[in-house]
Amino acid sequence: MPTPALIPPAAASHRQHLRHLDAAEWVPRERAHQARADALTAAHRERRSRHETHPIEDFLWTYYSVKPSELRRWHPGAGVVLTGAPVDRAAWRYYTVTATQDVTVELPAYFARRGATVDYVERLVRATLERPPLYGCFGLHEWAMVYRLGPDQVRHAGLPLRVGHAATDAVVESHRIACTHFDAYRFFTAAAAPLNTLTPTRDTQPDTEQAGCLHAGMDVYKWAAKLGPIVPGELLLDAFVLARDIREVDMRASPYDVTGFAGADGLPLTPIAIEAPDGKRTYAELQRGFAARGNALRERLLAAIAVARAHCSAH
Repeated sequence: MPTPALIPPAAASHRQHLRHLDAAEWVPRERAHQARADALTAAHRERRSRHETHPIEDFLWTYYSVKPSELRRWHPGAGVVLTGAPVDRAAWRYYTVTATQDVTVELPAYFARRGATVDYVERLVRATLERPPLYGCFGLHEWAMVYRLGPDQVRHAGLPLRVGHAATDAVVESHRIACTHFDAYRFFTAAAAPLNTLTPTRDTQPDTEQAGCLHAGMDVYKWAAKLGPIVPGELLLDAFVLARDIREVDMRASPYDVTGFAGADGLPLTPIAIEAPDGKRTYAELQRGFAARGNALRERLLAAIAVARAHCSAH
């Protein structure tokens, strides 16, 4: 275990504005976070112990690459000192021990290593928040990912297509494809990519991301996880729940038949037939709800970044 750096007494005056939480305050928050994380990951951990896969929920663990143990780790966020915390917490990345043997995030070291990432996330999240959301894509990105593919070529080989391959291709060909999200667009088939009204790229992502996009909503979780200890644990879990809820809708509206699976509420998943008017209305209504939830989390994420910047500049 590395020896944690001590903040010299001379620097203590710069830390007087920090929020100090004693054990009576922060221990219950940590335990509540751990219990909530355990409940959210229980089904995944149980399946993993049996070497079972889940074509819907596994996306949250493979695409985002956050382990259940990492999700379970509670951070108070920047500008907080935990009094009475075990010293071994200071061995966590970017944590340090103060001159009074308390524990906090060492923000200069954090920004020295992660500053560019913070800048990018802040720019992208703010742009997404300020841009008007769009509600006319109807989840056709998932359909474009299987357009003109054979049965053994689709991404989720264990799931049948709900309307078959020919009808799936016909849905793509009879709709306007308007995907704004690069990380969805990059999985379009070669035949589908030219049908999109935009050509999103990684470089232009901050210029095209918008809150109505389901994948942009799921990615709030990715950005919260990437910012690590400056993001309060409660925010990270809220972002995970949003990503989970969106993922279910994303697959319900996809061309895949997911009726054999249950949602987080334990109820069987039902298709959202976006190829029909009623399905389109249902999808757009759900989009609006996700956009509102995502934007509320984006506001909290930007606030966490602002707090970290303010406290770092005080050094």
